[in-house]
Amino acid sequence: MRRPRPTVRARLTLLYTGLFAVCGAIVVAVSYILVAQQGSPRPTRPSGRGAIPPSIGRPCAAAQGTAHPDKVAIGQCIFQALGAQKQRALTLSHLLAYSLITLAVVIALAAILGWVFSGRALRPLHRITAAARAASERNLAARVALSGPRDELRELAETFDEMLARLQAAFESQQRFIANASHELRTPLTVMRATIDVVLDHPDSTEADLRAMAADIRAAVDHAEKLIGALLILARNERGLTVRDEVDLATITEDVLDSAVPVDGRIHATLESALIAGDPLLAERLVANLVDNALRYTTAADDIWIDTSSAGGISQLTVTNSGPVISRADAARIFQPFQRLNDRTSHDGFGLGLAIVASIAAIHGGTAAAHPREAGGLSVTVTIPSVTAPALSQSA
Repeated sequence: MRRPRPTVRARLTLLYTGLFAVCGAIVVAVSYILVAQQGSPRPTRPSGRGAIPPSIGRPCAAAQGTAHPDKVAIGQCIFQALGAQKQRALTLSHLLAYSLITLAVVIALAAILGWVFSGRALRPLHRITAAARAASERNLAARVALSGPRDELRELAETFDEMLARLQAAFESQQRFIANASHELRTPLTVMRATIDVVLDHPDSTEADLRAMAADIRAAVDHAEKLIGALLILARNERGLTVRDEVDLATITEDVLDSAVPVDGRIHATLESALIAGDPLLAERLVANLVDNALRYTTAADDIWIDTSSAGGISQLTVTNSGPVISRADAARIFQPFQRLNDRTSHDGFGLGLAIVASIAAIHGGTAAAHPREAGGLSVTVTIPSVTAPALSQSA
């Protein structure tokens, strides 16, 4: 059976009381020694009954200053000295007794006050503990909200509140992501089931019907496979960057544009060297998603501008497209998973392209930002530390 360990409050009270007792005992001892050393020194014990201690007799005899001292005067001197010695001993005894009694009372009072004030000092920790117990997967809204002086405990409480806020935001984002992913995965499954049911409900289905069903199922499977691939990329990015090779965003962008669908000169590229340290495959996916997103939201009359540059230890990739006017609210949410704008020209896709862009930029130590153009369209800028930047060199 394990012995119950004392609480922090009890240990702090014992510590305060013990320290106070030690300090009080030192004060009593020093005071007693200083008082005892004042005045004449304490006499030695007499060798026989009725003997006068030399420390008293000799000074009294020497005080006469003659060859034939007056014994009566010496006796009076000795009597006065003995009385003073007893009074002094009694005073020291009372001083010691009263000091020890006072010390005991003050130690008891210190223990009580230590218990009270340690409880008040630990009250914020109890509030933090209560908030931690109240927090769960379905209730992360509990906060400590500690007020008072800005000391270490308040800093701890504020840090704990910030951690709960981040956990709540992450959990809510995860719930939305799972719900959206489930909905997106349910769509191709529904298409496949409906296609199969339609063919099976007609007993006179021909070979052409079966081939059409197989084509529809193949398209739905491809749709689900692309969605799962995008989800796997997001999940893998959560583990961080595992490859750090020297990558030139300009070269990657040129390769992506060479393999892109011809758009009759609508893409205008200004590619300057922009070196970063990262995963070449992820960098290619980042550029490809930006180009694909620009193509989805443009028509044959719109233009696309792609620029890469490097300055001040920062490599930058910007993809800008003309088109309909986009509000700032829509531009702020397009990096969230499964977010689509209503006026896109192509109806395929999952709303994960720019979410993957933001994820890839983040694991490379960079950021992705979207700014609507006043004339219409959108400008997406990805900023990543260059391969020569100190921050990236330290992380590498």
